[in-house]
Amino acid sequence: MVTFLSGGTGTPKLLDGAAGAFSPDETTVVANTGDDVELGGLIVCPDVDTLIFQGGGVLDRERWWGIRGDTTRTHDALEDVAEAADLDTGPQFLPKDKQTAGRDLARWRRFSGVAEFMEIGDRDRAVHVTRTSLLDSGYSLAEVTDRLARGFGLELDLLPMTNDPVSSLIHTPQGMMHFQEFWVGRNGEPTVENVEFRGSSNADPAPGVLDALDDVVVIGPSNPVTSIGPMLSVPGIGAALQDATVVAVSPFLGDEAFSGPVAQLMDAVGGEPSTQGLAGAYPFADAFVVDEDDDASFDVPTERTDVRIDDREDAKRVVQAVTRAIDAAE
Repeated sequence: MVTFLSGGTGTPKLLDGAAGAFSPDETTVVANTGDDVELGGLIVCPDVDTLIFQGGGVLDRERWWGIRGDTTRTHDALEDVAEAADLDTGPQFLPKDKQTAGRDLARWRRFSGVAEFMEIGDRDRAVHVTRTSLLDSGYSLAEVTDRLARGFGLELDLLPMTNDPVSSLIHTPQGMMHFQEFWVGRNGEPTVENVEFRGSSNADPAPGVLDALDDVVVIGPSNPVTSIGPMLSVPGIGAALQDATVVAVSPFLGDEAFSGPVAQLMDAVGGEPSTQGLAGAYPFADAFVVDEDDDASFDVPTERTDVRIDDREDAKRVVQAVTRAIDAAE
């Protein structure tokens, strides 16, 4: 049995090579939900959906977002309506009093749907409509995620980190903004002063998460701050990882991040923005997988390989290093 902690695109790319080493029916993936937003009244779970679409064979692998070949007629029409009605465009975070009204799962991540700032495909939107309607009917996020995952044909178990609202908020000189506004709406350009996981102290792990952490745990090359950090902020998850066998794959080549705002965010929270900084980010790790040209050193077993993942063969190579690291750590 093995459990992957997943956020962003790093761990999903690693999962492309997982089936050769780990049977899907003995694999669980716990997904970050700190990136979730309510956009125009619809609950969007980007990290969960990447895994659902990947497992269902429909993921847009050029963007690692949305459904391959999807149309965007509704998204385009929203922009046309906003222009015709002379409405503001760009990320529009709803007022403070609107963040705490209505469904709990929408708290502190509510955006206007006017000229929506995140491009949502039409088939992709159908998933969000279905999810939101099921949540409004009383199903939990874990129950909805399981139903959608089975509908798309996933063979592994997919769990959200929590059923409760946790929002990754970025504090900048321009004010507080949700991670999606920072990264998608503003291209990661604002200076990051701090990162907050609002709601995490009152959240509980989703059913099955702590049981899954009794198994070997693999943290893929995801962003340690906004992809894995929200999970670690949920009470009980960090403690469970202290007792588990944990292997972490570096998202860095030395002090250079392969993708995304990893270095900027680690620096903002006081971490060293490099592979060496993973020792502080993951003090519970029992082994690491790092790039063969990386000079980082740890007090636990370390496997070295080319950790860049551009295709399935790359993923298989890194997974082989993960299996060696598991053997060394156990």
